Amino acid sequence: MAQHRPFPLLSRILHWTMAAMVLAMLFIGIGMVSSVSQYHRLVAIHKPLGILVLILVAIRLLNRLLNPPPPLPSGMPGWQRVAAHGSHVVLYALMFAVPLVGWAMLSAARYPIVLYGPLQLPPIAPQSPVLFAVLRETHTVLALLLFVTFLAHLGAALMHALIFRDDVFPSMTSFRFACDNKPGRTESEPRGGAKASAAATVAARE
Repeated sequence: MAQHRPFPLLSRILHWTMAAMVLAMLFIGIGMVSSVSQYHRLVAIHKPLGILVLILVAIRLLNRLLNPPPPLPSGMPGWQRVAAHGSHVVLYALMFAVPLVGWAMLSAARYPIVLYGPLQLPPIAPQSPVLFAVLRETHTVLALLLFVTFLAHLGAALMHALIFRDDVFPSMTSFRFACDNKPGRTESEPRGGAKASAAATVAARE
């Protein structure tokens, strides 16, 4: 069996930082749609947070190329390997696309993208009400897809942690859930150990 090798520390920091930021950005986006009184306050948070996610996902992709992730468990079925790699490609693509489309959407409406104080981003799309409407709808659809992909990623991680109990979850957390059956131990061994202990007790009494 191959020795367990965790992700590099920087990869784990980027992973969990971005997980919290993406989740916060998605819920802020939902709050923007459902709240009128807090809309402007949420938008002021949503814009710079989206740009920060865009910057961090670029750093994370570069880090992934320079520091490749540990190999998947050797016993993992082929379809799970394909699903794991495919979900990561989709996740990275959406983390790039959602903030970029949001930036272009605001540019098409000529809304200022204020990061902090006087610091603003330049427009990346021509001013057009029609383009704004298309990009707004696209931004919403992509954000929902990102949320679904995020939940699927979380569900797969919990499945590896609680059901498969392999090295996938510990490689990103350095934490392993307690397992009832240790590797290499069969169900008959505990029973055999109990019988041996009982026999030793009887012998001692004799």
